[in-house]
Parts: sequence; structure tokens; C-alpha cells
Amino acid sequence: MPRIELKTEIKARKEIVFDLSRSIDLHKISTEQTDETAIAGRTSGLIELNEFVTWRAKHFGVYQNLTSHITEFNHPNYFVDEMKQGIFKKFRHEHHFSISDKITIMIDIFEFESPLGFLEQIANKLFLKKYMAKLLEKRNQTIKDFAESGKWKKVISTKFD
Repeated sequence: MPRIELKTEIKARKEIVFDLSRSIDLHKISTEQTDETAIAGRTSGLIELNEFVTWRAKHFGVYQNLTSHITEFNHPNYFVDEMKQGIFKKFRHEHHFSISDKITIMIDIFEFESPLGFLEQIANKLFLKKYMAKLLEKRNQTIKDFAESGKWKKVISTKFD
């Protein structure tokens, strides 16, 4: 099963980074290139434990639906979302948050099984793992930008002021 691990250092409070990471509204902003829209479940705001969101997005020229469910949650340290329904056989995305020298360290661990049967290994090596890593990197860069610039106030509560 392919595994993507990303580490992003963000000069912002851990609570802000955590909430940006679970913000449906920020996710929409970070995935504009795929025309991603929340169509069912939690469609705006901050997703919580046991909630789900169904996304409609265009990948590889085809619109797809994917439902993700929050299966683990420990504010503001980690949460996990797992595919409930969608194109993949399976995926699990762990989001971990810690502090080091007043910097928030955000670590993503994303594991997935593609739907391509015996072609899976070839597809993963040729394009799918890179494609998924780029999507996650774009998302993380958006979180970093919003957290460090103060734009986070546009998408999450200002309770951290």
C-alpha cells in the first residue's frame, strides 16, 4: 500500500493549524484546481469526530465522489479521516500536530490502495502517488499561508485572538 509522509513547519499556534486542517471551507480553497465541492454531510465549518463529508471533484478529467469519515480525533494533537466510499479501495489520512521551538509541526501520513487491481503498482509508480502527494502539498501550503498571514480568520473562529 503506498504511503506518503509530509512534514510542514508553520509559524502559528497549533490550535489554529489544527482547525485549518479540518476546515471544510479551507479545503475548498486549497482544491480549487480540482473543482472540489462538499455535497453531503458536513459541507462547511470544522469537521468533528464521527462526522463525514462527501466531496465531488474532477480528477484525471472525470468527476468523482468521495466520502471521508473522521474516525479518530484528539484536539489539537491529531485526527484521522478514512474513506467511507469512493474510487479508492481504501485510504487513511493521519494528521499529527506538535510544537517545536514555537513552530507547529504538521505531519501527514496518507496511505491508500488504488482501484486499479493488477495495474495498481504500475499506476502508483508512474503517476498516482505523485499526484496524491502534490494535492497534499498544495493543501499544506494553503494551510501554512493562511495560518502565518492571519487569513485564517476568514475561515475559522477568531477565538484564538
